[in-house]
Order: sequence, then structure tokens, then C-alpha cells
Amino acid sequence: MAEVRLRTVDAFTETPFTGNPAAVVFVDEAPTDEWMAAVARETNVSDTAFVIREDLADADFRLRWFTPMVEVDLCGHATLASAHCLFDDGVKEPIRFASRSGVLTVRRRPDGSLAMDFPACPPAEIAARSAVAEALGAAVEWTGQAHDGFFLLALLADERSVRELTPDLAAIGGLDASAAIVTAAADADRPYDFVSRLFAPNAGIPEDPVTGSSHTVLAPFWAARLGRTALLGFQASARSGTVGVELNGDRVAVIGRAVTVLDGVLTAVAKPR
Repeated sequence: MAEVRLRTVDAFTETPFTGNPAAVVFVDEAPTDEWMAAVARETNVSDTAFVIREDLADADFRLRWFTPMVEVDLCGHATLASAHCLFDDGVKEPIRFASRSGVLTVRRRPDGSLAMDFPACPPAEIAARSAVAEALGAAVEWTGQAHDGFFLLALLADERSVRELTPDLAAIGGLDASAAIVTAAADADRPYDFVSRLFAPNAGIPEDPVTGSSHTVLAPFWAARLGRTALLGFQASARSGTVGVELNGDRVAVIGRAVTVLDGVLTAVAKPR
């Protein structure tokens, strides 16, 4: 097999060592699931993206995402990182990825940011406030869940409550969802509209630094409450980052920037066989 290139890209930021790091691996043919899972365990970042060159009718590349524990149906920051690498390599826009969530298109905007076209996942209210509040250790005003059950959304009173949260990760792992999003409206003097954090211990991610896919839930949630379809979110993790969203019917543009911090190749013994 030809050289297998691996890059680490910090997504939803322009500053190295902030935002959300993703590993991006380029291969000329589909490797085994076992090999991809092993690489994801080795990179040990929240998500490793595998960009597979295939002859596809409606897309330019196949894209798959693995956490250190599981394969996931959608990962925003690793998609952003993958597109960032391809644009750096001279690939023309738009870039179309075939994925478990359908064909995902990424375009570069005049200001240099990248806009990913994702399906919107508006949350429906569920009666889980008590259990979620106990897991979070904070009062919860509203709970909802996306249609596929992956994300659970909890609304807190204010930005400070989100920032100061110290949840019980074992209890979050016991909730009926793969990941818990915690959110609140931003303070009035902020340049962004809402804040969030995300916890996914069952996927091997105690806290995700900046999550693109969660904004497919946050975008319709906050658009309905704030009365605007174009919003800016801030994910208040230790690394933090900003995510733009533009809601358009049942689709949402998730917008951000990225920076490459590592670029190398796998040694011969580590290549797929």
C-alpha cells in the first residue's frame, strides 16, 4: 500500500493547542474496521477521521469516524479537520463526503471559514430533568433528545452554571443517551449567543473540547428560542472554541476554522494489510 498520511488538526479554532484535536488519516482503499479502530485507540483523540479514496457516484471521498471506543455516525470537528486538510492539499470546493449520515458537503467561504452542510436534529422534550440534574449536580430547566437518541440536551439557568459544572461522569454514562449536551444562553455582554459543553463517557470521551455534531441539535433549539437562524455558539471546555450555525429548514450549516499541528506518515509496520 502507498504511503499513509496522518495529520493532527485542531478544529473550531485558529490557535494551535486549542479547539478540538482530530486525527485525519488518508488511505487509497478501504482498510478493515479493526485497523481503523486500532489507529483510533493509538491516536487517542476524541475522534479519528478516515478519508478513503473511492470511486463514488455522488461524493468525492468516503469518510468514517472512530472514537477510541466506537465508530460514530457523525463527527463535526473531524469532518472540518478532513476538509481543512484536503483544501490545503489543493482539492477544489465543494468537497462531498459519503458517510453514515448521508452525503456531507463542505465549502470554503470568502473569509476562509469552512461551512459543513449537516442534517438538523431538533430535540423533542423528554421527562428526564430529575435524573439529568442528579448526574450534572445542577438544576435543569428543560431536557430534550434528538430523534436518533444519541444526544440528550439539558438547559441550565445561565452561562456560569454551564462553565462551573462538575458532573458525575458515571451517572451521565447511565443516562439513556450516548452523549449529554449542557447549554445556556450567553451572558448579555458576550460576542456569542449560547454556550455549551458535551460529555460522552460511554463513547470514550469524558468531555469533548468542541463538538460540531452537537450543534445540529443546538442550532434548531436556540433558533426557536432566540428567533434567529444564524447564531454563534461557544463551547466552554478547557480548550474551548467557537462554532457558527445557520439553520435552513431541515439542514444546518456548521461553520468553523482549523489549524494543522502535526503532519506525518505511518511506518511500514503500522500500515493496513
